[in-house]
Amino acid sequence: MMIEKHEDHCLESCSNHSYMKKNWLGSIMFPFSALLQQSEFSDQMDVLHRAEIFKKNCKTAFPNRRIITTVFNDEGIQILVTRYIKALNPPQQLLDIFLHDSNATLDLIARFVSLIPFMPDTSDENDGLDIWMTSERCINLAIGNREEHAILLCNFFLYFGKEALVLLGTSVLEGHVAYVLTQEIDEYLLWNPSTGQCHKQLDPFCTLQSVDCLFNDKNVWFNIQHNNTPMAVHFDYSKEIFWRQLLPKNFQGTKAQSVQPEELIYSDTNKNMVEDLRNRIERTLKCKMMEWRPKYPTRWNRQCISILRQILPKLELGTGSFVASEKESEFERLLQFYWVTGFPIQMPYTDTQSIIDAVYQTGIHSSEFPQTEFALAVYIHPYPNNILSVWVYLASLARHQ
Repeated sequence: MMIEKHEDHCLESCSNHSYMKKNWLGSIMFPFSALLQQSEFSDQMDVLHRAEIFKKNCKTAFPNRRIITTVFNDEGIQILVTRYIKALNPPQQLLDIFLHDSNATLDLIARFVSLIPFMPDTSDENDGLDIWMTSERCINLAIGNREEHAILLCNFFLYFGKEALVLLGTSVLEGHVAYVLTQEIDEYLLWNPSTGQCHKQLDPFCTLQSVDCLFNDKNVWFNIQHNNTPMAVHFDYSKEIFWRQLLPKNFQGTKAQSVQPEELIYSDTNKNMVEDLRNRIERTLKCKMMEWRPKYPTRWNRQCISILRQILPKLELGTGSFVASEKESEFERLLQFYWVTGFPIQMPYTDTQSIIDAVYQTGIHSSEFPQTEFALAVYIHPYPNNILSVWVYLASLARHQ
């Protein structure tokens, strides 16, 4: 600020005297980007407010149906669920296995997602207050909740150009679930991320009990059909008579940027570590078998163990001829002398105790016939980012009399 001194030549008899001065105090600049961000923030707040009202209205109409419109990201910021949907690349290792069979590749990708361990279930009363990880963090940490699994699988399908959405509903066996809905030429398919299984809409073996809500990167749709069982639902979410949508058509609000990265980077799994783990699990299970049979000797049939070790790697990729002809002949010769009882167990790797519990629950160790022999084989198939598929084949053999 600049102040100038002026002499006053006004006579003492003057009763009034006034001055006008202009002083420069500085300047303030408002970048256009800041104004734009402020406008975008205002738009997002309007959308979040709309989402809250939309959810309340839907719950008022159908209190027992699930709907999630907003969640908190890992920075504690409330955002629309639509920002989690974006096409993302699966591991190249999976894409190279079935180069000329796209359906087999999709099945394998669904299986890969199912092998990522699940977080313990939390109360579903917190819908809308949950914290969701991005697909990148879900892969890197090798863990996720039901919705994060479904989002990851949906994003993988979008990478292939599929018309895919996340579906929220309930299951007979699993309670509240998140599936992936894909639209094919003449049908809709329902994918269960926890098992990797795909069901057609009219499949009676699908455990999905209700279809409550859909969302993709553009919108959220709430099912207002009286009958919300999968077989009866009209999945054409463009029809307002069946589905109530959060954002109106041709919505002019600013489209928020996705929270997902441009692409996913994967790390290789150490195969030596996997082999050490396999040996450790196999030794532990054999010791447990003897502990569970304190009154009887535990004899191992080496021939059967060798055959089972050849079978398990083929089961992982679901190839048709899972046993080579030579091994098949060996197994048939074995059946000429023994009654063989057993089956393979497959599960994602979380810890050794979970595998021990699964084997114990089969009850195969409880045979009281003193001449019973046993066969045990363990195989671990490594996927990127230390995601492991564990196979255990346990069998009991009783010699024919």
